[in-house]
Amino acid sequence: MSSLRFRAQRARRVVRRQVLARRRLLAALCTAGAVAAGLHAVAAPPPATVTVPTAARDLPAGTVLSEADLGSVAFAAGSVPDGVADDTVGRTLASPVRAGEPITDVRLVGAALADAHPDLTAMPIRLPDPGGVALLDPGDRIDLVATDPQAGGSRVVAAGALVLAVPTSGVDPASPGGALVVVGVLPSAVTLLSEASARWFLTFAFSR
Repeated sequence: MSSLRFRAQRARRVVRRQVLARRRLLAALCTAGAVAAGLHAVAAPPPATVTVPTAARDLPAGTVLSEADLGSVAFAAGSVPDGVADDTVGRTLASPVRAGEPITDVRLVGAALADAHPDLTAMPIRLPDPGGVALLDPGDRIDLVATDPQAGGSRVVAAGALVLAVPTSGVDPASPGGALVVVGVLPSAVTLLSEASARWFLTFAFSR
């Protein structure tokens, strides 16, 4: 019995020496485990994102958007640009967009384009000279001039009209009536411009 007791005491001393020799390593492992458990417990879930349609490449004004023209980018929910369009395919760009730029409603021909200029009324008009229309870009200011081909004489029917869109993509410039332009004019000019579009020859001059 004394021999067994001696061997047991000796084994306990060996184990104790091994534990003491490795106490720093064991303490480090325990600490690392506690830190990892704490980080796992307090880690926040990934933020919610919203997929936003973007231009797949640089696109000119007048482009009728197709699937090939569009990409997408995930935005954090609180950073989504205002007015992101959710029905972009088949819509016409009112102004150029850069690759990666979100497609918003004010970039598209439609009601929101007029909303971006509340002091103006948006009107589509046709100008007989497609070559002249090709010189126009959204943002240009032009004076619309009507000429009466029978009585002669010309007059400005809308001064300082803002070119909102030049929807050339998918439009035949040689179609009857000429090339289409969307302009923003003062409400007071709408009736006269509408009459001039129907009865007289319209052209334009760049406004200062």
